Amino acid sequence: MSAYLERHDPARNMARFYTVKLSPTLFGEWALVREWGRIGSPGTVREEWFPSGIEAEGALSRALKQKQSRGYRMRT
Repeated sequence: MSAYLERHDPARNMARFYTVKLSPTLFGEWALVREWGRIGSPGTVREEWFPSGIEAEGALSRALKQKQSRGYRMRT
């Protein structure tokens, strides 16, 4: 599962992206991979590991809700 979000605010010269995805690891765990930054530039990448897919999905859901509450919108 993955999602791509963007936030635009021309008045503040803001054009940002946020990507989040789930990925299985080689050891049976799950990684939540986040990337964010200015659109058109390389982003910052962070990974967070979880022992089960259910916990990772919960973290993904929380991250999406938080970003959407801050003005980010889903893009396809």
